[in-house]
Amino acid sequence: MINSQKLAWKIDHTNLKPDATVFDIKKLCSEAVKYKFRNVCINPTHTALAVEYLKDTQVGVCVVIGFPLGASTPKNKEMEALEAVQLGASELDMVMNIGQLKSGKYGPVREDIEGVVKAAEGKNVKVILETALLNIEEKIDASLIARKAGAGFVKTSTGFGGLKGATVEDVDLLREIVGNDMGVKASGGIKDLESVLKMLDAGADRIGTSSGVQIMDSYRKVDI
Repeated sequence: MINSQKLAWKIDHTNLKPDATVFDIKKLCSEAVKYKFRNVCINPTHTALAVEYLKDTQVGVCVVIGFPLGASTPKNKEMEALEAVQLGASELDMVMNIGQLKSGKYGPVREDIEGVVKAAEGKNVKVILETALLNIEEKIDASLIARKAGAGFVKTSTGFGGLKGATVEDVDLLREIVGNDMGVKASGGIKDLESVLKMLDAGADRIGTSSGVQIMDSYRKVDI
């Protein structure tokens, strides 16, 4: 089994709730430092707070872009990404324009991603595909577009809207599509250690979850 430190470093400790308070974000950051998670994953409005709280730590700040629908304009996403980076974000998780993809408008989908990649100025960009809304062919096409656009990761889901989140089958498929060229982030509905280990076995490099503390506590009980 993967050791505790390596497991924690694969987790983006997440709070994307619309009613998250300053207290909630500080708590998220404090937990991330304690458990040595890779990043906190937050909405843009909390970027400056998290960056300040986490300065002089190893925990990064991952900010979502175009979240949760992915339906904002490319210019809006680019500006949102640029501001997040200027405020100190270390990674960006952007939602792909799902409707454009399903309409077969692959050029605009690629340009949408390229704008965020450009604004990221070398920071890691993960493209959320919202796999629950895509068929297999669309998942393949979306992953290839994200790769051509210069993204670093493909990510399964937002975890919003009552949609099905990450599945082992989708993680396995995305890993097969992108090979070793990109990372794969599994997110959405991952709430326990068993699910995390299954996602990692299927090829995930990163896990997005709001249950990181419970997962790590469960791991430590198993490891004793």
